[in-house]
Amino acid sequence: MTTKLIHRIITFVLILALMIPSISNIERAFANTGDLKVTGTILHLREGPGLSYPIITTLEEGDSLTSIGREGDWIQVKAGNYEGWVASWLTASINEEQTVDKTVISQVDRLNIRTEPDISSPVLGQLSTGNQAALITENGAWAKINWNGLVGWVSSDYVTINEATEKTTPEEVVEVSTTTEPKSTTFTILVDTLNVRKKPDLTSKKVGTVSNGQSFKVLAQEHNWVQIQYDDKKAGWVYSFYGTFSNTVKTVSTTTSSSPASTSALESVTIIYNGTNLRTDASTTADVVERVDAGQTYPIVGAKDDFYEIQLADQTAFVANWVVSTSQNSATAVSTPQSEPRKKGTLNGLTIVVDAGHGGNDHGTTGQRGTDEKDITLKTASLLASKLSAAGANVVMTRESDEYVALRKRVSIAHQHEADAFISIHYDATDNSSVSGFTSYYLNYNQKGLAEAIHNGLASKISLKDRGTQEGNYLVLRENRQKAVLLELGFLSNANEERIITTAKFREQATLGIYQGILDYFNANE
Repeated sequence: MTTKLIHRIITFVLILALMIPSISNIERAFANTGDLKVTGTILHLREGPGLSYPIITTLEEGDSLTSIGREGDWIQVKAGNYEGWVASWLTASINEEQTVDKTVISQVDRLNIRTEPDISSPVLGQLSTGNQAALITENGAWAKINWNGLVGWVSSDYVTINEATEKTTPEEVVEVSTTTEPKSTTFTILVDTLNVRKKPDLTSKKVGTVSNGQSFKVLAQEHNWVQIQYDDKKAGWVYSFYGTFSNTVKTVSTTTSSSPASTSALESVTIIYNGTNLRTDASTTADVVERVDAGQTYPIVGAKDDFYEIQLADQTAFVANWVVSTSQNSATAVSTPQSEPRKKGTLNGLTIVVDAGHGGNDHGTTGQRGTDEKDITLKTASLLASKLSAAGANVVMTRESDEYVALRKRVSIAHQHEADAFISIHYDATDNSSVSGFTSYYLNYNQKGLAEAIHNGLASKISLKDRGTQEGNYLVLRENRQKAVLLELGFLSNANEERIITTAKFREQATLGIYQGILDYFNANE
């Protein structure tokens, strides 16, 4: 090879090297021009839009992606030299506004966090009443949030959105003050048995089990999984859908009181509605001391009727228990002695809340023949209560007269009494006067069995058309942690059916069927 030819080859290689960027520069170009980033700890890049497709490579949190297509909840992306599909719920837009200085406070329990602003999209996790998350953006009736690293959408109908500006609390400006330390989150199990796994994955090794009602300190969260401290400080992962989160606030007193303890974990309330009234006494007619917004937290110093007495700057005030969420000091929890086993055929030891629908200025529906729903729900509920009491149950009625009771208060009564069952009595109506029959509604997973048992009891005692057991998105079911059922005992909008269901004979048979269903359910679930 001649020297001249060698010089030409060397010159060509040098020019080529100057014109073409290195592979690392190409990858960096992808990183700099991507429109998405990975939000999960790890993210699998797959050959197709679904979990069944093979994994091409594994991406890490913060990696940049360039989107090139979409199919349902899966996004086709480029990542460096790779091209494939990723789950949309584990990514976030880089260009999306991330600095919205607002806080989202959940007004309800088990509020679904979804991958997209659509009720048909997959559920990533759930918020409990009073949980607070950072607002990312809003889209119509939906809010995109970041909750402990979990990014998703919640319905705006069930949250309060506040400015997240720092406020000077009353406790910071007075001689007798309290300051709040960071909240410690606990996770309470809501199913009979739940597997604890070594890693946040259904295929990971099972390292233990936990049971219904147990509460554990939360160590970390990763999408649908929560890491808990259990069994003498061991750590493991459980699926978050099968429990609920709560926060315990430690309050440090700086008063000059002679109390020997300077620090104590107190029960506190968190306001869940903007414009909540704090009053001078435990009554909705008492004078208003102050109006406060969602997200504010106050220590509880007492309770009276349906109100909590809370500590403000230099005085106490009362707040209704149905407009707040509470955090309980687990250290002061008192274990109640186990009662005698309940005998079959009785309801001894069970607490049942009977809810007569509507009341006061809320008449409910009005029948073709002029019947007000609120009147016959009370008659039916009272008759049912007497049957349940005779069988040994501790019966609590949400109302015993023609009075208005807020829906959230009705749910609160069930929670306060830790009811074994919540039965809401209603009568139905529709624009079509030919529609007839009775229906039993449930919503949450733990309510279906009771609804089916009561419905079967009703079907054996009344002769109306059987419309079956159905899911119903009613507030008294949706926000109820207890086993709750809503019964529609026939249509007042059907004149013939109204004539039947307003009789004393019908109420006797219906309440006998409900009673039998409740008895059958608890007999089968001793």
